[in-house]
Amino acid sequence: MARTFDIQLPHYPRGYHLITQEIISRLPRLPEHGLLLAFIKHTSAALTLNENADPDVRHDFTTFFDKIVPDGMTGFRHTLEGPDDMSAHIKASLLGASVMIPIKDYKLNLGTWQGIYLCEFRDGGDKRKISITIL
Repeated sequence: MARTFDIQLPHYPRGYHLITQEIISRLPRLPEHGLLLAFIKHTSAALTLNENADPDVRHDFTTFFDKIVPDGMTGFRHTLEGPDDMSAHIKASLLGASVMIPIKDYKLNLGTWQGIYLCEFRDGGDKRKISITIL
């Protein structure tokens, strides 16, 4: 039977933040086998799985995404909340709102170098809510 609950992350500044341990620390006892779905309930932030050992990954994420979708890009109309408004929405769409992770032996079955990232695309991003479903 599926279980769903929400967690709220504290405010994180703009950037790419490893939140694996923060997620794990808030999980109930996991089943022996199953799936965990984490879904962010926002349109200007994203979740992704990626390399968790080298901090240069975060720098390179920023370099890449800011190059392909810069803040204040010419032609954007949706700028009511500032120059990072529409660029944040596009970046969030590119990376996605959810990650699904297998559960094995009562633990998340992540690869050796995999971690869960919160990708915060707004300068003034607020606390973020994540819905967790365990299947």
